[in-house]
Amino acid sequence: MNRRELSERVTVSVEQAGQVLGLSRGAAYNAARRGDIPTLKIGKRLIVSTAQLLAMLDACAEPVAH
Repeated sequence: MNRRELSERVTVSVEQAGQVLGLSRGAAYNAARRGDIPTLKIGKRLIVSTAQLLAMLDACAEPVAH
């Protein structure tokens, strides 16, 4: 899933968010459990807000001032 496809969706699964971040399925769920990937729980399902995921990616991409 590329950035354009991601921005067209409101939410994605934890597994899809992990793919965007280059994580395996297990690593993505572990990151979600730790709070490293922001999730919403609806019933028994965990989903990821694409707005929050994109904001997280943008924050990581900002250059660090020395």
